[in-house]
Amino acid sequence: MCWSAPLSDDVKIDARVAPEACTSMAEVRQGVDALDRALVALMAERQRYMDAAARIKPSRNVVHDDARIEDVVAKVLAAAKTAGLSPDIAEPVWRTLIDRCIAHEFESWDRTRGGD
Repeated sequence: MCWSAPLSDDVKIDARVAPEACTSMAEVRQGVDALDRALVALMAERQRYMDAAARIKPSRNVVHDDARIEDVVAKVLAAAKTAGLSPDIAEPVWRTLIDRCIAHEFESWDRTRGGD
């Protein structure tokens, strides 16, 4: 079985064999590579939202928001459960992603607004 699904207007996943239907490591690798390309495109879009946040937030000291971090992680864990993604994968991946996105947002703030 070969399938493809659009994620957004800008992100498409290349055709690939469904994981359950893979019969070779070549098919597995093709699927992983296709998903990695889509994830990179989605992460680039997420990064642009961090740029927007840096532009919109009223001061640099609100870039890091512990309550928002925990809210995002809780939402991700709920979505992971529904999708069948292990929380042992989801939580550390998203915490690292959030950490790096906050660092990017600080850099964007400093670059575009000159700091506080």
